[in-house]
Amino acid sequence: MGRINIWVKRAFICVCVLIGIISTLLLAITLFGHGHFHQSEEVIVIFIAPIALYVLEAATLALSIFGVYGARKEKKWAVILFSVGMSLASLYLFVECVKAYYSKHEMEELSRKEDLAMMPLSGAKQNDIEQMYYFQANFKCCGLVQGYQDWGTDIPISCLCSDEDSTDFKCVARGNNTRFVIHYPNSDMSEDDDHKGLMDEHMLVFKEPCLPILLSFMGYAISLMIGTLVALTALWDVGVALAITILCQMRRKVDVPPVIFTSQPPQYRELCDTAESV
Repeated sequence: MGRINIWVKRAFICVCVLIGIISTLLLAITLFGHGHFHQSEEVIVIFIAPIALYVLEAATLALSIFGVYGARKEKKWAVILFSVGMSLASLYLFVECVKAYYSKHEMEELSRKEDLAMMPLSGAKQNDIEQMYYFQANFKCCGLVQGYQDWGTDIPISCLCSDEDSTDFKCVARGNNTRFVIHYPNSDMSEDDDHKGLMDEHMLVFKEPCLPILLSFMGYAISLMIGTLVALTALWDVGVALAITILCQMRRKVDVPPVIFTSQPPQYRELCDTAESV
């Protein structure tokens, strides 16, 4: 068995450790963070079948362990298992990335339908109202399609445009027959006496509807996710290339110079005898 280059071996172990860390983090996010995502965000995070995603993350974690073991102990079978397994996983993920790229418009349309299902906002469910409250407060928008008019007469305070916001965002005056209401999580819509003065003083609301902003954010997030997975595939391919290099070095024969043994006495002994006879 040939000797493995120390730098190739160290690089391979580092790549295996990095693959193991990333796989562990993704597996933890998938198992424990799945229930905390909004439905639209789940389209981005899990466009691969959930079972396939679990298997892929667990398999890459196990393969990274085999890769480190094979490199440290110079076990050919472990390195072969790593290279074959990671090649298949890389090919599968690459195919899924291509499919996700071509179905990007489909996912955006699905997100659009999910958001429009909340209409009319005046009769939306409490969970949908809380989600819209979050979107409006963070993206500085109001409503989904027609701005504050989507809320009818009761406009959530998250649509309120303060003096500071009016310098950076487009704001319009709300209708005369409308009022501000406060949405508290896990409760019915109510009005707080402490905010009545604030509501009466500020009559402006955000002009931009939230749906175009949400769709733009969705498209960016999908592109970012696809780019991340392509980079992860490239990392796996680097590991496979290093594994193949190690296997080639293991198969290379080491030329050992032949050792010749002789029973003749050393030459200096003869020289010494000649000098004595003289």
